[in-house]
Formats: sequence, structure tokens, C-alpha cells
Amino acid sequence: MQTILSNEWQEKLLKRFLKYISFHSTSKPGIDTIPSTERQWNIAKYLYEELKNIGVEDVSIDKNGYVMGNIPSNKDKSIPTVGFIAHYDTSPDFSGENVKPKIWENYDGSDLLLNSETNFILKVSEFPELKNHIGETLITTDGTTLLGSDDKSGVAEIVTAAEYLISHPEIKHGKIAIGFTPDEEVGKGADLFDVKKFNADWAYTMDGGEVGELEFENFNAGVATISIIGKSVHPGSAKGKMINAALLAVEFSNQMPHKETPSTTEGYEGFYHLTHISGSVEKAKLQYIIRDHDFKKYENRKAFMIETAEKLNKKYGEGVFHIEITDQYFNMKKQIENKMFIIDIAEKAMEKAKIKANIKAIRGGTDGARLSYMGLPCPNIFAGGLNFHGPYEFVPLESMIKATEVILNIAESIE
Repeated sequence: MQTILSNEWQEKLLKRFLKYISFHSTSKPGIDTIPSTERQWNIAKYLYEELKNIGVEDVSIDKNGYVMGNIPSNKDKSIPTVGFIAHYDTSPDFSGENVKPKIWENYDGSDLLLNSETNFILKVSEFPELKNHIGETLITTDGTTLLGSDDKSGVAEIVTAAEYLISHPEIKHGKIAIGFTPDEEVGKGADLFDVKKFNADWAYTMDGGEVGELEFENFNAGVATISIIGKSVHPGSAKGKMINAALLAVEFSNQMPHKETPSTTEGYEGFYHLTHISGSVEKAKLQYIIRDHDFKKYENRKAFMIETAEKLNKKYGEGVFHIEITDQYFNMKKQIENKMFIIDIAEKAMEKAKIKANIKAIRGGTDGARLSYMGLPCPNIFAGGLNFHGPYEFVPLESMIKATEVILNIAESIE
């Protein structure tokens, strides 16, 4: 693989990534404070000191754990400031504590036994994307935790690129802003991001997956909570009186289109995703996430859920069903489509790195989606990891090297 990064710099990138994933930095949903977990402070403070030590200027860490800094321009003329952003928390979907990475050099394309004690295997038949990385160095879990490549790969790539630029002043570039956020995995990474302080004309989140991913479209997203109030009566005399909230929760769920779930949709297809259900005769609760790239379809999905609750209230009595829907983020395409030069710059940076850009819509969201509506256009670039949020997660070192090279190419290309 040809790259501008020498073996020394590739080793720095690897060691940096391994250091970052040693931090337990899982975020937690449903917490009002940012960061949502005290443990995130450990990596935030480490990054603050590291940025200062490698020569990044104006490094800061605020009371909510947002770390920022910049590399001053070394060009004679005034040019736009570009930013690079990643998040250092990991998903609460699976344990991120005591990560024990395994390194597989010159991967041969076969199944990987990650843990002989539990016989935990990363199988090519289940994850055929492994075949795309034969001959490369893979970093995997040991099958007991997630890896943390989402998004500590992005953090490592940005810091390594920053150190490389500072160490190579012959590479001419404008001012570069750097930002690391907490709580992205629980949808709050952009909540308190100080766009004015960051002071970039636009930015890129390094938070995508496979090499080549370049994304400026994402879901419109919301959360729906349905609370159901039942009526508990002794089952021996319940006829015509009992309202079983748990059964009504099942009835509501059955009203949702069965072919519009995450497991039955792809591409631009939206869905309703039941993420939580609990209940008894007396009360029950359902929680859904609602997703669609098309705003009108997204609004129609919300309306359909409200109509379903109203219909069931007419059937069982007013006030039995209560529904609350909260918007989470919107499709950043609306904020980017008139600034497509931002995408062109990233695409050309990939071409220079001998990468074919794969421009596609995100079936999810990033900090960049929120930031784009806060005045900072912010599409998403690959960071290299795959199978996020679980024990099958892995990242090829070569993909991280390529992502770092793309950052360098973007920085050098801004005029």
C-alpha cells in the first residue's frame, strides 16, 4: 500500500489508537448532564494534554468535556478554516470496559478465533467484508467487549494528522480547527458544541465506516414514547372491566408496518424501530425511534403513530394511550446541497490517496448532522472501522492510514 505516512508514522497511529481504546469511555442515555458519564473525563483530559504536547495551539477543554484546538495557517494569504471532528465516547450498546484488542498481521482471509475460552469467532460467512482486507493488519476485539473504533479511530487519525502537519511545516495549509466531543453515541454530542469558538468555515466528522465513505445525507430522526394506562381488576371478575396495558402495547406494536423495520429496510428506506417495551396489566410503555431520509415521509411517520394512538383511544377510552414524539436531528443534505464544493474537496482528497469515493446516505446520524443546522456545514468521512457497537467490531490499520492521508490531503488542498 502506497502512502505518504512512513512506517514510523504508521506505528504512531497504531499506538495512539491502542492507547485511546484502553480508556473506558462509554456514554449513558437518559442523563441530563454532559458528559453523561464521569469516565469520559479521563480520555478528554488525556487528549487535552496530548494536543498541547504535540504543538497544537489554543487547546482548551470546557466544563462539558469538549476539547478544541487549532493549527495556525502557514500560508501567506487568507484562506478558509477547515475543521475535523470526532467523538471519544463509545456506545452503551455493548461493554467498552477493559478492551483487550487483538492484532492480526497479514490477514489471510480465514475465520478469526477471537477467544479460545468462549470459542468466539469472527466468521467470514457472517461478515464477508473481511475478504476486502486480505493482506492487511486487522485490529479486533477478544469477543468480550466492543473495540471502540467508533470513533476512537477518527480521534487517532485527526491527532496523528495534526502532529504530522506540525512536524512537516513544508506542507502548506490554512488554519485547521480540531474538536473532540463527548456523548455522540447517546445523541448529545453536538448539544453544547461551541460553533463560534470552533470558528471554522466548514468541517468534516471522521466517523464513517469502510474506506471511501463520504456522506452528506442522513436520516431525519425522532423518538416516540407511548405510555399506556390500564385498569387492573381481579381476573375472576374482569369481564368488561379490565384493561390490560401490556396487551394493548402489543396491539399498538402490531399496528406498525412489519416491513418497515431496520431488519427489512436498506438504502433510502425509512423505518419504525421498537427499542424498548415494558408492561403489566396496570401500565405499559413502548419506545420507538423513527427514521426517514425524506422529510415529508418522516413527518408522515410521526403522524401515523399519533393517529394510531388516537384510534386506539377511541377503542379503549380517552387517555389510555399517550404519545410523545421528540425530534432528534434532521437530514444535513438541506444544509450542504448549496455548498457542494465541500464534498468535491473531500472527493479529490480521496482520489489523491488512490481511493474511490463512495458517496452515500448515512442510515443513521452523526454530530455533523446537528452541527450543520448550527451553522457549521459538516459532512462525514470514513474512519475505517466496521461492525460497530459490538464484539465483532474491527478496523484495518491500513484504513486508518488512508483516513489520515485524506485529512492531510484536504488540509493541503484548501485555497
